[in-house]
Amino acid sequence: MTNNKNLQWIVGGIALVVLPLILQSFGNAWVRIADIALLYVLLSLGLNIVVGYAGLLDLGYVAFYAVGAYMFGLMASPHLADNFAWFAAAFPNGLHTSLWLVIPAAAVIAAFFGALLGAPTLKLRGDYLAIVTLGFGEIIRIFLNNLDHPVNLTNGPKGIGQIDSVQIFGLDLGKRLELFGFDINSVTLYYYLFLALVLISIVICYRLQDSRVGRAWMAIREDEIAAKAMGINTRNLKLLAFAMGASFGGVSGAMFGAFQGFVSPESFSLMESVMIVAMVVLGGIGHLPGVILGAVLLSALPEVLRYVAGPLQAMTDGRLDAAILRQLLIALAMIIVMLLRPRGLWPSPEHGKSLTQKT
Repeated sequence: MTNNKNLQWIVGGIALVVLPLILQSFGNAWVRIADIALLYVLLSLGLNIVVGYAGLLDLGYVAFYAVGAYMFGLMASPHLADNFAWFAAAFPNGLHTSLWLVIPAAAVIAAFFGALLGAPTLKLRGDYLAIVTLGFGEIIRIFLNNLDHPVNLTNGPKGIGQIDSVQIFGLDLGKRLELFGFDINSVTLYYYLFLALVLISIVICYRLQDSRVGRAWMAIREDEIAAKAMGINTRNLKLLAFAMGASFGGVSGAMFGAFQGFVSPESFSLMESVMIVAMVVLGGIGHLPGVILGAVLLSALPEVLRYVAGPLQAMTDGRLDAAILRQLLIALAMIIVMLLRPRGLWPSPEHGKSLTQKT
């Protein structure tokens, strides 16, 4: 049994490594879809800490994604040097920060904003918590959209461009790499970076799940009053959940900024938050394989449905907008799945219920 399981892990690992090289032969667009799917997996893993482990409904999670993206945009572009004379004097060539500094900085800054969100919501639950977090996400987006006057910090709706690509040990992921006579595109190189971050995040989540902190989160999720009566410090653990989950969003946002080379407030709308929550719920709340499955399906589905929406639009002589039609098809698919599988596509096993009574 153990040998079969090890063989499955090996085969799965080889498939993940070879996948972008196969997709690359069909065009960079397919590899790009895989890259975005990995970023959404990273976001979903972070939100799962808040929603799945601690049971705190967060509808403003995209705010931490935005914080990470804009932080990288400011630290790896000429924007600050172009708009602030004192900064240009200190850094004539702009601030081009190393990846090894960006990832910890994104995690720490996003965690700070997560704790900032968590502090005033400690006594809120359910719908009230959802409304407050929703407002927080919108406040961040509106700030990003308007902080171009009187001090141009975010460049407003025009966004920040000319963001550096990631460099690791002298390898520029923004450029094509030739290895043993085989061309590896930039999007494929980013795939391997994102895959490494996702694998590290999965290990962290599994360790958290089995730790004392993880079990305390789950106790709060099941019954907060009982957990408090048993001596669990619910205040600190809720703040830790918000901060820990936000740090994943910050890292994912920084990688999104590097991958796109451009960030703007449009990328961090309310719909993004709703989709990330849907990924966690659709896959299976609190169950890591289910969360990953939900993130991959919902991030890839809109791109796959392009090939369905196009012919349907042509059948109606262009009267239906393809983008709206795609959203309609996604919503229908989600409704059908949740009706057929109310606990998610891959829910966590219900311990004790699988045992059958012997007659």
